Amino acid sequence: MIKENLALVQENIEKACRRAGRDPKEVTLITVSKTNPVVRLKEAMDCGVTVFGENKVQEMLEKQEELPDTLQWHMIGHLQRNKVKYLMGKVALIHSVDSLRLAEEINKEAAKQGTEEDILIEINVAQEESKFGISITEAIELVESIAKLPHVHIKGLMTIAPFVDDPEENRGIFAALKKLSVDIAEKNIDNVNMHVLSMGMTNDYQVAIEEGATMVRVGTGIFGRRTYTS
Repeated sequence: MIKENLALVQENIEKACRRAGRDPKEVTLITVSKTNPVVRLKEAMDCGVTVFGENKVQEMLEKQEELPDTLQWHMIGHLQRNKVKYLMGKVALIHSVDSLRLAEEINKEAAKQGTEEDILIEINVAQEESKFGISITEAIELVESIAKLPHVHIKGLMTIAPFVDDPEENRGIFAALKKLSVDIAEKNIDNVNMHVLSMGMTNDYQVAIEEGATMVRVGTGIFGRRTYTS
């Protein structure tokens, strides 16, 4: 099932890129492996997957111990400050930075451990109360503040769009994040680039790609709905 699902997702990514006049190589598929046991990750690896996304620090660390260190890991879930120290040097990208305090903690721990961390700023474009992230209006001020931290490097923006039956309903959300990234890029802030737009999940990643996503986070669309325990 994973092999067939993965092939379909990759085909959909290519089709969305063609519709948008983009090169599929511009889009990184992050296979969201949260709650899936290692055996299923290995099955995905056998199909060529090398990039995984996890929501919880402890779960990610446990999986890393059992899997090759050649894999690339992304922290896509809400990150608590007291868990930051465990992540240093273990992730390619932290997608969910939504406060100066969190960024300062990452900077402090990265300095302590002699490393540097790439991050995305999480924007709650739809202003959903149940979601983390800052508003579009707060974004530039936060970016300017975080940019001063020497061990943290802003690589772009992330959003989690509302769950909707019709993905077209989220097109405006993705377009707004793209516009914000352009606005920030035009400010030429030191230690900031906007190369990454992490947006789009299983139900709406094709629309996200059409609006400029460079990373899409797909879990259910690859592993299926979780109907087992582990």
